[in-house]
Amino acid sequence: MIFRLGAFSLCAAVLCAGALANPAMDPQLQAFQKRAERFRAIITLPTFETTPAEVAATVKTTIREGNAALDRIGATPAARVTFDNTFRALDDASWRMGLAANRLSLLKETSEQAPLRDAATAAIKELQEWSVGLDYREDVYRVLQACAATHPSLQGEDEKLFVETLRDYRRAGLDLSKARRDQVEQMRKELSRLTTDFESNVTRAKKELRFTRTQLEGVPESFLEQTRQGDEYAVLANVTWHYVTVMENARDEAVRKQLMTERNNLARTENLPLLERILPLRDNIARELGYASWADYQTEIKMVKNARTAIDFLRELKTGLQPKFEAELAEFQKLKAAETGQAAATIQIWDWRYYANQLQKQKYAIDAEQLRVYFPYERVLDGMFRIYQGIFGLKFERFEPPCKWTGDLQLWGVSDDQTGEPLGLFYLDMFPREGKYNHFAQFGIIEGKRLENGQYQRPVCALVCNFPTPVKDRPSLLSHADVETLFHEFGHAMHTLLTRAQYGRFSGASVPRDFVEAPSQMLENWVWDQTVLDSFAADYRDPAKKIPAEILRQLKAARLATEGARYRRQLSFGLMDLMLHTRIHDANRAQAWPLSNEAMDEVFLPRIPDTAFAAYFGHLMGYDAGYYGYAWAEAIAADLATVFEKTPKGYFDPSAGRRLREEIYAVGDSRDVNVSIEKFLGRKRSLQPFLKKIGIE
Repeated sequence: MIFRLGAFSLCAAVLCAGALANPAMDPQLQAFQKRAERFRAIITLPTFETTPAEVAATVKTTIREGNAALDRIGATPAARVTFDNTFRALDDASWRMGLAANRLSLLKETSEQAPLRDAATAAIKELQEWSVGLDYREDVYRVLQACAATHPSLQGEDEKLFVETLRDYRRAGLDLSKARRDQVEQMRKELSRLTTDFESNVTRAKKELRFTRTQLEGVPESFLEQTRQGDEYAVLANVTWHYVTVMENARDEAVRKQLMTERNNLARTENLPLLERILPLRDNIARELGYASWADYQTEIKMVKNARTAIDFLRELKTGLQPKFEAELAEFQKLKAAETGQAAATIQIWDWRYYANQLQKQKYAIDAEQLRVYFPYERVLDGMFRIYQGIFGLKFERFEPPCKWTGDLQLWGVSDDQTGEPLGLFYLDMFPREGKYNHFAQFGIIEGKRLENGQYQRPVCALVCNFPTPVKDRPSLLSHADVETLFHEFGHAMHTLLTRAQYGRFSGASVPRDFVEAPSQMLENWVWDQTVLDSFAADYRDPAKKIPAEILRQLKAARLATEGARYRRQLSFGLMDLMLHTRIHDANRAQAWPLSNEAMDEVFLPRIPDTAFAAYFGHLMGYDAGYYGYAWAEAIAADLATVFEKTPKGYFDPSAGRRLREEIYAVGDSRDVNVSIEKFLGRKRSLQPFLKKIGIE
């Protein structure tokens, strides 16, 4: 798609509740903005919509100004076309249109006011449907073709913009007959509406279950304190950390099964009918454009290039993991047999998290809940900031936000620690609340770009997370997995903020979706290193107490001991996604739900009968035919990490950090990511570090 309005990338902006507005601009923030001028850069604070009326006005303005910009491009006489007044001007227009969509996309996910969330949802649907039509502006396409006919001498990022813009118009169907092109356009508009509805249903889905203390035996006391409702405990199936905490710790098998059943049926009623419309629509669009499937259409512009390669990659990993997976299930079965007294007990899908946790506790003496005391949120955040500032050569400084969309929102500036050059701003929205996006993501608000006047617009982004909230006299205590998630998501922020790409479409994390996770997945390695952890992890009750080295060794052993199950589960999602996007079409749309379960059963453990995981799997919209990319990117990430591991200073090495900053983050998608990977590695890619990491020698 040429105009990617409101794309749920890693994710676009938000509400400033009027009651939380700060009329006085922070003087330090003003100085930060002023300093940017010395570097021919602009630091801009987004202006957030605060009412449904403002949202509606934003949509009208965006459409009016966007149409006018394209009118100007489309009216360019063929004799006067240049690269600047066609291809570059089109990127400028697309970037400006995307600013509003970015804000409204995050408003939809984070506003504390339901009317604003609803207004933003409607606005995104309107903007996305309008943006589909922009791909079919024949006047603009004629001007681009006129420029192409002059065979402009281009290189580097300019050439990439030229080639990929023309490719995008071909992929939109501009080379088809008018009748077929119109049909594709209408299908794409309908698809845009349906996918927005699907995503909104996932966000809105909510299910509270009440359990007694006896039923929640084994669940940490800290969790019970936060969920107590009189004599019962309210567990929210839609809140991920609620779900994982109970699934990993509740001894009562019936409780685990009930909770998984409810979570896997969230949004079922609303989204299964949508899925049966979305999948055939995608298939019809792809076939009309000349592709064998939607998966082939989607993967053409990614590293993997086609669906067959993606499927083969996942199936080969599945086969390679089979012995390890079977061995792990055997270990889980022994634990279940001993706990239940039933020698023939079998491991069910609602058991694997629990017995993986029990294995860690019993065989490796690891209690994930007891490790939380070493990870108070503020201390972890400060520690991560010190590490990233050190390896990337940065300085972070906190500012008072001129307005807040939630009371504990933070705003930070990033600058180069040597030159003082301001590089961008990021917001932190880190704890759960009613109506908020319920997972973890980074949202781009303003993408970096060289403007028409030669100044560089520096980026702004937001981290939206759902870590455990502080309670009474105890701070927010993160699990080790939470710390890993924080390091990962902030890696996406680094990718966004450190960009030097000249064009908006190549800026920051706007790279192929099967690579975008790799730089952040690589940074997860930091939280498995003793020296790194010693730099910030300490018992909040006695900061002199660090995580014992033996515990970390056991934690690593425990991770490896359950990697087979974890990865087979991930592969089941990836293969399910690809099966849906290669096999479902008009004639068999009713098979979407059964096929989704069948595909996952084949790779992992049998699903609970009459549950519909796919209806709540939001990645089928944002990562459609692309979920394989997590494993694909993790293979790259393991290889990237070896650059740090081989340096004298390890994960603190600033020379390796500078290379990562310059060869991966700064260039974004302004060159082929394969080139960026090899420049960072100093060699060709290797799969061996990844195979070793997951226990396949």
